[in-house]
Formats: sequence, C-alpha cells, structure tokens
Amino acid sequence: MAIALYCSLSHKKKIFVPLTPGKVGIYVCGVTVYDHSHIGHARVMVVFDVIVRHLRASGYQVTYVRNFTDIDDKIIRRAAELGENIFQLTGRFIESFHTDMAALGVARADVEPRATDHLEEMILFIQKLQENGLAYESQGDVFYAVDRFAQYGQLSGKSIEDLISGSRVEIDQRKANPLDFVLWKGAKPQEPHWPSPWGAGRPGWHIECSAMSCKYLGETFDIHGGGQDLIFPHHENEIAQTQGVTGKSWVSYWLHNGFVNVVSDGGEVEKMSKSLGNFFTIHELLTKFPGPVLRLFILGSHYRSPLEFSFQHLQTARAKLDRLYGALQRAKSLLGMLPPAEVGAWEAFQHGALHTEAKRFQAAMDDDFNTPQALAVLFEVARLLNRSVDEGSHSTKEEIQELARFLRQFGAVLGIATDEPEHWFAQTTPHAAENDATFTDAEIQTRIDQRQAARLARDFAQADHIRQELLAHDIELLDSRTETTWRRLR
Repeated sequence: MAIALYCSLSHKKKIFVPLTPGKVGIYVCGVTVYDHSHIGHARVMVVFDVIVRHLRASGYQVTYVRNFTDIDDKIIRRAAELGENIFQLTGRFIESFHTDMAALGVARADVEPRATDHLEEMILFIQKLQENGLAYESQGDVFYAVDRFAQYGQLSGKSIEDLISGSRVEIDQRKANPLDFVLWKGAKPQEPHWPSPWGAGRPGWHIECSAMSCKYLGETFDIHGGGQDLIFPHHENEIAQTQGVTGKSWVSYWLHNGFVNVVSDGGEVEKMSKSLGNFFTIHELLTKFPGPVLRLFILGSHYRSPLEFSFQHLQTARAKLDRLYGALQRAKSLLGMLPPAEVGAWEAFQHGALHTEAKRFQAAMDDDFNTPQALAVLFEVARLLNRSVDEGSHSTKEEIQELARFLRQFGAVLGIATDEPEHWFAQTTPHAAENDATFTDAEIQTRIDQRQAARLARDFAQADHIRQELLAHDIELLDSRTETTWRRLR
C-alpha cells in the first residue's frame, strides 16, 4: 500500500514518493540544550520516532538526522547564571535529553549534529547568500534580505506585507526590512565567539539547520519535520536560506505535529507555559509515570491534532498499557516465552488468520501515521488473545502464539509493549514508592469536599493540587456532571 503524508506546504495529503527509490532522508529540528526537555519536546521526538519506525517497517532505508542547537542566546544566559561555560551546560543537557528519550523508547537518530561543530558549513552558506545578493552586512552582523526572495511566506501562507503588519518585532535600525533575520551575530563582550569573514561572532539560529541538513542529506531531501511552532519563522527562514543558496526545491514533504495543551482541574484547556505554572519537564513526569505511559499517551492522539495533557489522561494510558501487558502475561504463562518484540515481516500476516487486523494496522499507519487507529487494532488483538486464553482447549498454542506475535511485532512499530510483562508489572510506581502513607476513606472524602469548595471559588490551582496529592497516593478522582467519585489504582 502507498503511504499518504499531509504536507504543511501544500496543505493536502500526498502519496509519498521518495527522491531515491527505497531510500528516505528525514531531518527533524531538535532541542536547544539549555534546560531539561519538556512534554512538548517529548511529543515531537515520539512522533518522528514512530514515523521513522513505520518507514523502516515498510521497507525503506532511512537516514534520520536530528540536530542539537548548542549555541544560542538562552544558552549563553543560562551558562552565565550557573557560572559554567556553554560546553559544560550543553553537554549536561544533551546527556539529560538522551536519558529522557531512552525512557520514552525513542531511538537515537542516525546523525545528531551539534551546531558548534558545523561553523565552517554555516559560514560558507552565508557567503554564498551574499554572492547571490540575498544577504547584507550591517554593523558587524549579517542579515538575510527577505524581500529579495520571491517565495518568502510560502510555508506560513502569508505575504511579506501581512507578516510586517502583523509582527511585533521591535524596530532595528540595522535592518533594511523588519522581517530580515540574522545569519551571523557580531561578538559581544564576554560572549562565546568564533572567527569569520565578518569578524568574531556566532551564527544565527536558522542558518544551523540549513547547513547541517544539506551536509548530511544533500541539497534536496524527502521529509523535514518539527512542531507547528517552527513553521514561522524558523522553517520559513530555512527555506529562504537553502533555496537562496541552491536555487532548487529543497524539501518534498513538510510534516508538523500539533501543540500540547494542558487541561486544568477546572476543565479549561490552556497552552502549556511556565508563566501559567502548568509546565512539565519529561524528567519531572518520569518520577510519576514510566516512560512507556507517556509514549502511549502521546500516540493516543493523531500527531497533527492538539494533544491535551492531564494527569488523568496519563492514568488512563497506564491502564491501557496494563491491558496489553496483561494479555501478553497470560499468553506467556501458556507458551513459556513470548515472540521477540521486533518489527517482523508484515507479509507473514497478510494471508493468515490475522490478515484483516494486519491490513487495518498498516492502512492506519499508511494514512498519515494514524496512531490512534493503529492502537485500536492492537487493543482488539489483545482482546482476541485474552479470549483465546480463556477458551483453553478450544484454542491451540499456535493460535495464541500468532496473536502474541502480532502484538509484539506491530507493537514494536509503535514502540509499545516491547518489554517482558513481568518486568512491566514489577515496576514500582515512583509516586507510590515515594508516598508510603495512604488516606482513609474519610480523609479522601474530606479532600474531595475541600476540592469542591476550591472549584466553586474558582481556585483551580488549589483544586489541581488536591487532585495531584491524591493521585500521588494512587487515588484517582472521577468527575461526572453530578458528583465526584474515587478509586484506588493499586
């Protein structure tokens, strides 16, 4: 079956046809390493990890490039605040990123370039833009002249006039146009800097990805991805830079995942932000939930849709994982061992008893990576597996083996249910381990009454706090239109 991708540039689904038959080049904008990664970063990384997994399962040879921005204004400020040099800071947070990703089951990319290792390529890029009349020097900085690139605005869908009238950019006398963006920044006192034809300085943010993607994937490649927040200005500027140098159409398919919003205890859906106090790092969430729970939660929504975050949704994801592992555990008790959790040859299921389920799973993933529908197939197969185990002598070990193999191999495409079930159930829930004391039924009802009073007073922060206090002790609150009930999760 053909894979259909929704392209952010054309605003429609397109049948995927790689530039080189059988091979795929994909570049995803990585993190700026000045702090621990957050749930928004987790979504990007899990989404594109699954996209790469599916492409490889479909027979493509994939080269996956995901960068680190390790020089940036935020990095410089944070390093100064902490009294360390930028390489100590960025090295520490790159290690933190890899630790978080391993917990989420996100594989390392084939190439993970760092910006500071590619200054030569960036300087050559900027020089070429100058030669082509698209860049100019001003007071030690070098800027890109957006009005000299006729296609500027093609990705965001806005004209230069619209962008200028809608911008809040402060007037910068060094720029010929308010939308012009920096390619090279002249050195400031006490800041890290490198030599260049324009004097000591450092690169702008946007030029990094243009230079690094072309180095590792060539002047044209198949897929460029990232979060929706990068469409403008980052990806728009990347197009202007790269096509301004090469004169070629750069990327065949632009893929962008949706935002992460937070559902407050009052039911309001808010954008995640530190200022609202609803900002969660992956490191913080991993103290409350195992990484696979976060992964399943992320895949439960289509990647282009907004993802609504709440701790209740994470509890639901954990219960769903328990269902999958419960079915595998029952199968293992009969089989002795489970099939390996590796992506197998899908053709093996095309003509067997599970051919319908195999086609449904593949069709879901081929349709712009519809992970919610693919997960629905896995849960259906888990139900069939449980029924087969319940039937005892009416089901053969071969039938149970085939159902378990399906769960393991198709689960591996999503990076779900790949552990041994006894390992999964042996995990101690971190928040339960940290809080040995429990609440009596009367104490729980008192907390519920206090929470209701807070909600009536519209003190949703306090209501959220009470819910999370109970959840930390494995007590889940269940709200209906008329009442709040509760249950113990462990």
